[in-house]
Amino acid sequence: MGKSEKLRNAFRLFDAANAEDPNTEEDKGIRYSKELLYAMRMSEKLDEFAPDATEALKLTARCQHICRWEIPRESYEMNRTGYLQWRQELKNFHAKKASEILREVGYSQDIIDRVSFLLQKKKLKRDTETQTLEDVICLVFLQYYLEPFMEKHEEHKLLDILGKTWNKMSAAGREAALLLPYSEKAGQLIGKALQG
Repeated sequence: MGKSEKLRNAFRLFDAANAEDPNTEEDKGIRYSKELLYAMRMSEKLDEFAPDATEALKLTARCQHICRWEIPRESYEMNRTGYLQWRQELKNFHAKKASEILREVGYSQDIIDRVSFLLQKKKLKRDTETQTLEDVICLVFLQYYLEPFMEKHEEHKLLDILGKTWNKMSAAGREAALLLPYSEKAGQLIGKALQG
């Protein structure tokens, strides 16, 4: 099924907002704003993992990190409490930002409420779409961000994060994760995390 005009317009506005990210990342020789590239990867992975996803889920995947750089991690205490406060603030911020764009595009309040619900990761493990979103987030992390993450952290922390990532995923998500193309080093680390 083709994308609706509203969906295309929402993606265009989400992408324009994320293109303002001053942080950049290179992919296949092209330099992108970091959050724009992340959004594109989220959509691509959702299409691959859940090709029959609803419009609300497609919208959510595309705006999952919308304008994230506006609330830097450093603005909260660098401890577990600060991290959790930052994450909660981000969820609310993303939901508000996405809602404004969806309203501008002309989506119904039902869709806007559903995207906000999904962005706030409500009912993980109990809501099928929240779980699919989490699976896609984990798959994107494992495929694109694990390798650079490995360069910055010690093994014990990486094993802990991989264990938590695995626990968040559904059986289908885990199956897809095992099929991703990993470097030898990343593959060994994942194997070790799963044994632990």
